[in-house]
Amino acid sequence: MKSVTFKNKTWDVAANLHLPAGFDEAKKYPAIVVAHPISSCKEQTAAIYAAKLAELGYVCLAFDASTQGASGGPGRYLEDPATRVEDFRCAADYLVTLPYVDENRIGVLGICGGGGYAVNAAMTERRFKAVGTIVGANYGRLCREGDLSADAAIKALEGIGAQRTAEARGAETAIATYIPQSKAQLDSYGITDVDVVEAVDYYTTPRGQQPGSPNKLNVASTGAGFTFDAFHLAEKLLTQPLQIVVGGGQAGAFGSYRDGFELFNKAASKVKNIHVVPDATHYDLYDKPECVEQAVDRLKAFYAENL
Repeated sequence: MKSVTFKNKTWDVAANLHLPAGFDEAKKYPAIVVAHPISSCKEQTAAIYAAKLAELGYVCLAFDASTQGASGGPGRYLEDPATRVEDFRCAADYLVTLPYVDENRIGVLGICGGGGYAVNAAMTERRFKAVGTIVGANYGRLCREGDLSADAAIKALEGIGAQRTAEARGAETAIATYIPQSKAQLDSYGITDVDVVEAVDYYTTPRGQQPGSPNKLNVASTGAGFTFDAFHLAEKLLTQPLQIVVGGGQAGAFGSYRDGFELFNKAASKVKNIHVVPDATHYDLYDKPECVEQAVDRLKAFYAENL
């Protein structure tokens, strides 16, 4: 593995290039862009999947989203769908400059929110020849869903507007956290949803904790997500071979199980498959060895057939 950067507009996007064993620069390799979940970074679950796919002979590029992790960008901790999707196109730009990458055999894999962004990018980025998602989630749906009350999204948008007004007048940028910052804080809130409970365990303990994933979010940046739909026009524009992996265990608030089936039913791809890992929760597929291995086995066959 080696650290690299590529450009998105004027700033550097930080990435790790995972190379196959016995790598030979004189050869041509298929390549896969690997995208991390929302609030994550390239050293977490993205690194696990990138490393395992590199073992199978792929050059894998795992990157930090713009404004997050070690990447630059216009601000910090933004969750802006347009910029997130553009990161993928820029990753493809970078890969086609590498003499050892076969430009006709580039795929993409996204995990959680990164899966939704990967799907959206692939609709217009035709250099991606095969699309994979691991517990892929639609960020726009998550924004709009809120606390499931009828007017939650409207109230949230009004609050975002008020915050932008305050910042325009000189107030400090509002930075929030995605999840409770510890198990004790989680317990104090009385939250029992499996996805939130396991998110706290993954992100705030040695299990998955990384400096590039500080659990921070620019509040005003989330406004753009409310009109974003990761799967919009998938029935027309998503024609590449598609592999979806979801967990068949307890479903939680992040909704990746139902998003997976929505995407499967909607995609125009003639070659498509949805694989359910029995009893696996959303976060089991981030790093639980037996669950990851089942997902990788499916990806192994998928990318071998389609790249």
